[in-house]
Amino acid sequence: MPANRSRTTGWRRSLQQINERNGSIELAIASDREGSERGGDLIWRSRLMHLDGDAMIVERPMALGKELQIDEGVELIGIMAIGQNRWMFSTVNMGGVTHAINDKRTIPALRLKLPTAVERCQRRNFYRVETAALVLPEVEIWPLLDPKSVMLAERANEIEFEAEQRRTSVVPRPRIELPFGPDEVMPDVGPRFAGRLVNIGGGGLGLHIASDDSHHLNTRKVFWLRFSLPPELSTPICATSKLVHTHMEADRHTYAGFTFDFTFNPSHRAFVVDQICRYIAIQQRAQLQRHRERLIA
Repeated sequence: MPANRSRTTGWRRSLQQINERNGSIELAIASDREGSERGGDLIWRSRLMHLDGDAMIVERPMALGKELQIDEGVELIGIMAIGQNRWMFSTVNMGGVTHAINDKRTIPALRLKLPTAVERCQRRNFYRVETAALVLPEVEIWPLLDPKSVMLAERANEIEFEAEQRRTSVVPRPRIELPFGPDEVMPDVGPRFAGRLVNIGGGGLGLHIASDDSHHLNTRKVFWLRFSLPPELSTPICATSKLVHTHMEADRHTYAGFTFDFTFNPSHRAFVVDQICRYIAIQQRAQLQRHRERLIA
């Protein structure tokens, strides 16, 4: 057995420990696209709630309070953290279930197939093992000098997304004119720096910031974030976010946790949710279509 593969008893024990401490694993839609056809992978955290024979029960993923719909049969890539190491594995969604928290409460969950093996991976701009790879999208970050100034920029982003939906819709929609280029409309911000999108959660996201740029996090508590997910999503996701916490990782880079903030434009929340859900849905449709094509070939 290769050195980077975990023995069955070892990784199953690790999953059990994650479950016992009410911990989470990370999940993403599996993709076989390469190069320019691959925009990036959204990775979300799901609480591991139960191990059941050949399956594990995980909390259904959320984005800003809305459940992400994961179809039965969709292949996923899972990641579990053990100390400073990350271990990747392949799994399949076996269907939605409800999981009892106690006698009075149940929550929506997914039943995932237990992996047959796991592999240790390195995390930089991607997670990669022999059988799979995940690309971490680049995020543009600006310290936000005036939070009220986001309204025009966010509205321009909404109009661009509405135009994208109109172009791809089979139902005719009213024409929307954009009187200015979205890149020409920016809030009142400081110097730009960049990070990598490590995970997205119910109310925010986690970014990996290079050590050379981590000092920018000390300048403000509120930031303007923008990231793209082409080719599935042509409109970048833009939002105001508050820095919640940071910690230095083993490679001396910084993990930064942000929460979305829609104080000055509450309606923008719906657009961010729709973009995330649209991206996840397109990824699933593309995967299932490739599976059908391989069966026909």
